[in-house]
Amino acid sequence: MNKVISFVRESYDEMMHKVSWPKYSDLQSSSVLVLVASLIFALLIGVMDLGFDNLMDWFYAIRR
Repeated sequence: MNKVISFVRESYDEMMHKVSWPKYSDLQSSSVLVLVASLIFALLIGVMDLGFDNLMDWFYAIRR
């Protein structure tokens, strides 16, 4: 049990005193960057999927 208590205390000490936490403005800008990048990737994959779907429809229409 002492090992568990020691682990929790050391973890708390490390999280409070040794970790450098980013500022709120840095978190906001990083979050916006991730959101924009995710939307761009989603649109890119959506366009690729639509193109592939149309290509397959065209291909199978020729074979009939």
